Amino acid sequence: MKSSNGHPKILLTGASGYVGSRLLIRLVARDYPIRCLARNPAKLTYRHLSGVEIVKGDTLDLSTLKGVFEDIDIAYYLIHSMTGSADFEQNDARSAANFATAARNAGVKRILYLGGLGDAEENLSAHLESRQHVGQILAESGIPVTELRASIIIGSGSASFEIIRDLVKKLPFMITPRWVRSKCQPIAVRDVLNYLIRLLDEPKTTGKIFDIGGDEVLTYEEMMRRVALIHGKRLRILHVPVLTPHLSAYWLNLVTSVPMRLAFPLIEGLRNDTICKNHEIENIISFEKTPFDVAVSRALSREREQQIESRWTEADTFSPPPVSSSYEMLFDRQKIHSGVAADKIFKKVQTIGGENGWYYANWAWRLRGLFDRLIGGVGMRRGRRHPIDIRTGDTLDFWRVEDFQPGTSMKLRAEMKLPGTAWLEFVVDQDDAGTFLNQVASFVPSNFFGFIYWYFLLPAHFFIFRNMAKRIIKSAEESK
Repeated sequence: MKSSNGHPKILLTGASGYVGSRLLIRLVARDYPIRCLARNPAKLTYRHLSGVEIVKGDTLDLSTLKGVFEDIDIAYYLIHSMTGSADFEQNDARSAANFATAARNAGVKRILYLGGLGDAEENLSAHLESRQHVGQILAESGIPVTELRASIIIGSGSASFEIIRDLVKKLPFMITPRWVRSKCQPIAVRDVLNYLIRLLDEPKTTGKIFDIGGDEVLTYEEMMRRVALIHGKRLRILHVPVLTPHLSAYWLNLVTSVPMRLAFPLIEGLRNDTICKNHEIENIISFEKTPFDVAVSRALSREREQQIESRWTEADTFSPPPVSSSYEMLFDRQKIHSGVAADKIFKKVQTIGGENGWYYANWAWRLRGLFDRLIGGVGMRRGRRHPIDIRTGDTLDFWRVEDFQPGTSMKLRAEMKLPGTAWLEFVVDQDDAGTFLNQVASFVPSNFFGFIYWYFLLPAHFFIFRNMAKRIIKSAEESK
């Protein structure tokens, strides 16, 4: 069902992810009627995008997709699983199959899918093989599928780019495995978006698979040296044959912002050359590609200016399973009174994390983050997307914003490795008696060890959380 302006009605999945969130903004700017499918709609409502319909659903549960595809002409499939867990391939396949079934039943005319480059005859990594299998599942629906296969995406906020940036920035000397000699064809994120949008008006692309990439084929070593040169640094590299994908991923987990469960599938995929062999799309969609050095300079500039449009941390890659425990929830409650206006206190609350710190005992927070990294967790290096701005779904070091009500409350859910599930919530109330900061740390043990963990750390937690709340109030009072 086309809109009044003649545009097809679009369903967009992955709209809170790295590529999807950028695509959403550009489709809205072009007046396409859009429906977004989201597991957590709150992660999209902050955008206040006119004319965008947001529906709740999960492609892993077919029953939640009822009515989602109604009146949809074209559906974007931008969902992927990169958790490093043993079942990610099954999740990828089930998600694609459910999506394809619901789309076919509703009469969707086209599916547009962004997958991964790689020659199927060259023993693909599990991740790249899964990405191509997803394309096959979508095509088996009988709906014409246009599949774009891309290599590394260069742009501010890209996980692959942040790995290269962190390695170059922090290590003047690198001991590297053989995969740094693998070839790839990096592409700027703006060029990927250009392709995804222009597919809508190019019927010749219907039902076909296309390779997309930039104009240069580079090894990973060449990319790192080029990024170092743009940084104004000199990079020394020594190749060794003994670094396995697991060891490489563990090293990246310690040095870069990307945690182990994301680093491993990325590293495993680097053993494959990912270069374009099918250039047919150049005859259908032609435009001047962004040179690699320009894409890197642009990404670094965006980071310096703190104008990152989207980041890999915003996707649901690290969403925890539902809480299930026989243990009751445990609490640490702090309530601090102040004569300062509620909005001033809350402004201080929403700046916690990242380079801003946690108001008290930052060394202890960093130590906890280091320990988390050592055991394969996310640690503190994810930081914040923005030093002040907050939205649902953001990461704050090893926490994720589960709920955010501007000027009133913020609820964080822990994503560090824990024997249970933890939250940290801030609520600012104001009445005739003044303003109160209510700070609540809560924890549901998953087993007896989790119960012991909570009470063993209770004195330290009380001391840290109590003083953190006091420092938040003090900072607000000093900024009158």
